Amino acid sequence: MAIDSSGVKIEDRPFDQVRQEAIDQLIMNYSHGVISAEAFERRLDVASDAKSFQELIDVVADLSLQPDTQYQQQRERSFSPRYQAGNDTRNENIICVLSSNQHSGQWLVPAEIRIVSVLGSVELDFSEAIFQHQHIVIRVNNWIGSLTILVPEQVNVVSNMFNIIGSTDNKAPCMGDRQAPQIVIEGYSILGSLDVKLKKTIKEKFSAFANQCRQMFGLNKS
Repeated sequence: MAIDSSGVKIEDRPFDQVRQEAIDQLIMNYSHGVISAEAFERRLDVASDAKSFQELIDVVADLSLQPDTQYQQQRERSFSPRYQAGNDTRNENIICVLSSNQHSGQWLVPAEIRIVSVLGSVELDFSEAIFQHQHIVIRVNNWIGSLTILVPEQVNVVSNMFNIIGSTDNKAPCMGDRQAPQIVIEGYSILGSLDVKLKKTIKEKFSAFANQCRQMFGLNKS
């Protein structure tokens, strides 16, 4: 079954929206055992790297299943950031001198995080974090230290760093919608480094979700 063209013609729709529709069809059919793991990986590569609408149309042209309500609900749960209402978490101060500090897992993210790193190493992993605020500020004073921030693709990251013989590398594309958390990083780095990157690539994320769906429908990876 081809991508839905009953409304606005495909060529006039946003390309990324059509790409996501094709990937959803691939995952839906793979999770129900219609195509093999090898075929899914091959087609996912095509959909992820596609540059034209025709490539997206062709990659799902012979697939029969369309994403249903159960699939959409599971996708929403898996790809939406986790918010938790309740008592506000106090702002956090991280001081790292000749040492290392790591935040990972399901930790509560405060509205503001202050980091002072002197010859230290700090890693903040937001991939499973629980957000209480949509806007988070990370204030950085980095002296000959390293700061690594790992984020899922549905979190937006803005970097406003001032570097003195330092480096800032933001490889996390802003893909979240208006309701997504936005992390703003500001401050300075002297002879230090700041790296912002995705915990998983988009392809790795979709592959993991596809295998999760297979388990949900009673199938193992094959």
